[in-house]
Amino acid sequence: MASCPNQSRNMKWCNCSYDGCDKHAICCECLRYHLSMKQLPGCCFPPDAEKTCDRSFKHFVQIHKNLL
Repeated sequence: MASCPNQSRNMKWCNCSYDGCDKHAICCECLRYHLSMKQLPGCCFPPDAEKTCDRSFKHFVQIHKNLL
């Protein structure tokens, strides 16, 4: 995986709780991976929801439906 010039800056927003993730704070790689799995990355979810590891679009809508 390529290095990211913004990785250290992105660390303050990366809330991924998966310890084995090799994409921490490499947003373009993370987004590409999760979209290919029909998911959203952890940064789209509040911390309690992110920890469930349910990154589905359905889960995202359930959490944010009050904003629609």
